[in-house]
Amino acid sequence: MNTESSQFYRQAGSQRDRFAVESAPPDNAFYMTDTTERLPTVEKLIHDLTARFEDADLCYGHGTDNPRDESAWLVFATLGLSHEDAPGVYARRVARDQVDLVNAIARRRIEERVPLAYLLKQAWFAGLEFYVDDRVLVPRSPIAELIEQRFAPWIAASAVRIVADLGTGCGCIAIAIAEAFPAARVDAVDLSEDALAVTAINVERHGLAKRVRLVRSDFFRELGGKKYDIIVSNPPYVDQRDLREMPDEYRHEPVLGLAAGADGLDSVRKILQDASRFLTDNGILVCEVGNSQAALEQAFPDVGFIWLEFEQGGAGVFLLTKQDLTAFETR
Repeated sequence: MNTESSQFYRQAGSQRDRFAVESAPPDNAFYMTDTTERLPTVEKLIHDLTARFEDADLCYGHGTDNPRDESAWLVFATLGLSHEDAPGVYARRVARDQVDLVNAIARRRIEERVPLAYLLKQAWFAGLEFYVDDRVLVPRSPIAELIEQRFAPWIAASAVRIVADLGTGCGCIAIAIAEAFPAARVDAVDLSEDALAVTAINVERHGLAKRVRLVRSDFFRELGGKKYDIIVSNPPYVDQRDLREMPDEYRHEPVLGLAAGADGLDSVRKILQDASRFLTDNGILVCEVGNSQAALEQAFPDVGFIWLEFEQGGAGVFLLTKQDLTAFETR
């Protein structure tokens, strides 16, 4: 799973200026002048939180990549504001109890280095909202862009009938695929019972229980003889060195979703070994390996990995066809 920074706006499927505060008006515009207690506006609250987050030297990458976006996300989510109403809501005054709640969450973000997604129990992926907590990693994969493009040009949308998402976590990839392909069925596969419990919450919220099946399995082990048109995976791929050196924010995430041995390839080796037997004749495997891309290319120099490019940022995602993968059966 990616430990690099990524844009909240990309995951929410919206423009980068969704929350942006272009400029701050004079201080006297932020407060009501006809009350005893001066109440800040939404814009002032975002402005002040941004300064606090900047001073705290936080690490981002669990939905935003900068303190202003993080502050805006916190304020909008806590106050129950709609992103589509920005910037019209910036001048709205914030009640004291709501200010206190925002500050309490901000304090935990700063003092405990807890990712904001966990504090809000909210994350975005491919334009969809998901429930998350510390039983799963926070969604941040560039695979979202590929799903929004319905995997074009690599497979015809009409040919996608059944898909497997290996290491589903909160279920964001499986659910986003089910939304993108209304006629397809998706197996959401994970070894962790805790992760599948979170997946179940999101499947219910999105009303997809009839098309998204939860499977507890160590990758392909419990999938029997099923064959899939697409196998997609964002498996653990953090090597030992990166695991030791990662920022505190990432240490709140389940290590099962991150650690993949000395070179970061333990999980992807299993996937490559077995994937061809579970693909239809024209099926494809899409797999993210992030920072372990160089290690993978070094380990398998004769494999023609297709490294996908993303307009909205991100890297380390490869594609292979069933024919490309057949060679791994004899390794």
